Amino acid sequence: MACAASSGFLFILIILHSSLLKAQNQAGSEHFADLVALTKQSVVAVGTYYFNDVPKIQYLGTGFAVGSGMQIVTCFHVVEGLIKNKKLHYLRIFHKNLPEKGIEAKIIKKDRFHDLAVLVHKGHAVPALEIGDSSKVREGYEVFFTGYPLGFVLGLNPTTHRGIISCISPITRPGPSARIINGDIIRHLAKPYKIFQIDATAYPGNSGSPLCRADSGEVIGVINKVFVNGKKEYALTNPSGITYAVPSAFIMALEKQAPVY
Repeated sequence: MACAASSGFLFILIILHSSLLKAQNQAGSEHFADLVALTKQSVVAVGTYYFNDVPKIQYLGTGFAVGSGMQIVTCFHVVEGLIKNKKLHYLRIFHKNLPEKGIEAKIIKKDRFHDLAVLVHKGHAVPALEIGDSSKVREGYEVFFTGYPLGFVLGLNPTTHRGIISCISPITRPGPSARIINGDIIRHLAKPYKIFQIDATAYPGNSGSPLCRADSGEVIGVINKVFVNGKKEYALTNPSGITYAVPSAFIMALEKQAPVY
C-alpha cells in the first residue's frame, strides 16, 4: 500500500511539474510576442521617394526610432549612396502607420567607421526603443531582430528573426595575404572593436534593424549585413553569410555628438 501511495504521489508531482512548465512556456511566449509587437511599432523602412523614379519609392534598408521618437538609427552604408549622388532630398522613412509617400528625413549624425547614421524626420514621433548596455552582453543570450529583409516585396510588414549571440569577436583579423588587404581593412585592423555574431539569417535589407534582447526588448546592436561581412570575411572567396551586428555602445556614443542640420 505504501509503495502504491508513493507511486501515486510521484505521478501527481510529475503532472503538476508538467503543467507548471507548460504555463511558464506559454507565459514566455506571450511575453516575447508582446515585445515583438512593440518593436514593430518602432521599426521603419528607409528609402527614397521621387515621382520620376520607377517605381517612385525605392527601398534602401531598415531603421528604428530612438530618443524622442524623431530620430531614426540606421547603417551609414544604407544612405551612403544618396550622399555620393547628392540625392539626400529624396530621403524618406516608411511605415504602415505613416503616409504612403513616406516622411521626409535627413542625416544629422554619422559614424562611417562603425557604419552608423542618425536621421531626423519631419513627421509625428515614432515610438522609441530603449538602448541597452552592449558591454554586458554575453555569448548565448537570446536575441531577435526586426526589419525589412525583402524590402517592399511583402509590403510594409517588418519581419522578425530570433536566435542567440553565438560569438563576440573582433570585426577584422589578419589575412593570409597582404594583397587582399585594402586601406579600409587596415584602418579597422589598427582600431579593432568587437561585433556580435548571431545564428539567425539576415539579408541585405535587414541592415539597420535593431538587435534586441529577447527578455527585455532592449536594443543591444544594429544588424549589419553588408559592411561587417566585408571586414569580417574579406579573406573568404565565398562569404558564409553569417549575420553580424554592431554593438549599441556606438549608438550611444553617436547620440552624444552634436547634430548637424
